Amino acid sequence: MNTPNKPVLFVVTSQDVKGDTGIPTGFNLAEVTHPLEKLQQAGIEVEFASIKGGAAPLDGLEDMNDPVNKHYWADENFRHAIANTLRIDDIDPGRYAAIFFAGGHGTMWDFPDNAAAQKAIREIYEAGGIVSAVCHGPAALVNARLSDGSLLVAGKNVAAFTDAEEEEVQSTDVVPFLLASTLNERGAHHQDSPNWSDKVVADGRLITGQNPQSAASLGEVLRDALNGR
Repeated sequence: MNTPNKPVLFVVTSQDVKGDTGIPTGFNLAEVTHPLEKLQQAGIEVEFASIKGGAAPLDGLEDMNDPVNKHYWADENFRHAIANTLRIDDIDPGRYAAIFFAGGHGTMWDFPDNAAAQKAIREIYEAGGIVSAVCHGPAALVNARLSDGSLLVAGKNVAAFTDAEEEEVQSTDVVPFLLASTLNERGAHHQDSPNWSDKVVADGRLITGQNPQSAASLGEVLRDALNGR
């Protein structure tokens, strides 16, 4: 696949609290900046969308000592893009070579049942594009179906935030469902790796990563797939 003239759509959550707990959440900054860096270094254009559009909520638990986070947080263009995301309902899937869903716990509430996100996944994938996600971003995939009614993830090898990682961050009883278990229930083959492993799984044009530690590697795999390597 070689579509250098088409941008990649990065999708982030609009959910700023974890359900009814009152605990703040949002998107994970490193899961945006690390893949973004890999794509931009290769000259691949990226646009940003969220479920509701406008300013996307940032998960407060961020490492601003991370040099990539620090670089982008100081970048006026990046900050403007994150503060003015497109609304997923308003995007034209045909404009994009790939779609990427970043994580952060907020995704667990507003990604799984969003019809516009599912439409974008279906149309980009069926047009020969790439669908990708990291950490909790694969929450967008649990209910995504192709035109024939089949689940996109059925029979596919995937990576996502593991049940053990969810337990380690003490969120098992906070999230509305366990992501890895639910992907398996949908017929996916979730590839478990030790907590906080750098793990990326590519199954054809579906590329998924396990956690924040996997974000840069996912960006490299996505970049290479877009460049036909």
